[in-house]
Amino acid sequence: MDKIRALTVFRRVVELGSFKAAAEDLALSKAAVSKNINELEDYLKSPLINRTTRNMHITDQGQHYYNRVCHILDELASADLSVIESSHNLTGSLKISVPMSLGILEINPIICEFMHQHPELSIEVVMNDQYVDLIDRGIDIAIRGGGELSNSSLRSRKLLEMERVLCAAPDYLAAAPDLREPRDLIQHQCLIYSFSSSARRWLFTHADDATQVQEVDLPPGPYVVNNGIALKQAACAGHGILLLPKLFVDKELKSGRLITVLPTWQAETHSLYVVYPYHKEQSQKVRALIDFMAEHFSSDQP
Repeated sequence: MDKIRALTVFRRVVELGSFKAAAEDLALSKAAVSKNINELEDYLKSPLINRTTRNMHITDQGQHYYNRVCHILDELASADLSVIESSHNLTGSLKISVPMSLGILEINPIICEFMHQHPELSIEVVMNDQYVDLIDRGIDIAIRGGGELSNSSLRSRKLLEMERVLCAAPDYLAAAPDLREPRDLIQHQCLIYSFSSSARRWLFTHADDATQVQEVDLPPGPYVVNNGIALKQAACAGHGILLLPKLFVDKELKSGRLITVLPTWQAETHSLYVVYPYHKEQSQKVRALIDFMAEHFSSDQP
């Protein structure tokens, strides 16, 4: 039995939920996958996966073994990468997941600059506002907004805090009801970014008195979209009020196409993180790109 191959096969069967999917993922026959699992169970003298003609489920022993195996395989992959990459220039490939609008406005120019410094590196950028499974999709690095990670197989590093601003077009504000405090927003047309973790619940703190906090539950609005640039275009066209990171609307605020609303109230800030699988932690090219991004955003801070 090839122990490393058997452990790798076992891991993918558990993660993908079927022998067939694991076989396709590993470019093996279904019979080869079954043989590896059988040999591993014979070696351990314990069943790891119970299977019928239609279903499979992992045993208690199998779940415990899977948790230990993942850690061992990840450590082995990290050890290999640390040796392979330490004696070479950055080569090979990186696959990066970034949100669409933020990727176009901020992240892609950073990646292009990084590519100039490492011309032998091949980079694939996947722009999608939805969260994707990094390990399942073979993603090396993802840029995400949010808080604590729920997946223990991932690591993160904060890049910056993003100030968010409430704004709207002058024409909309001229015809809209008075807006004196955040709770008045329920009388307005509010434009919603659908992938936000708090899409319809906006939280504000008074700039001069942190004890004054208002949380607003918004009614259904006239426009819901999963893209920040599209949301900004709707606001510029006079369709309502939006809440976005300032970097998205800075140019429009300076030109007057959009006007800040409720300037004495501060919306809850969002953090921007770079996220990567645990087993990529020792990868030189992953660390190099993360450090490059962190340095870029640090130098941009006032």
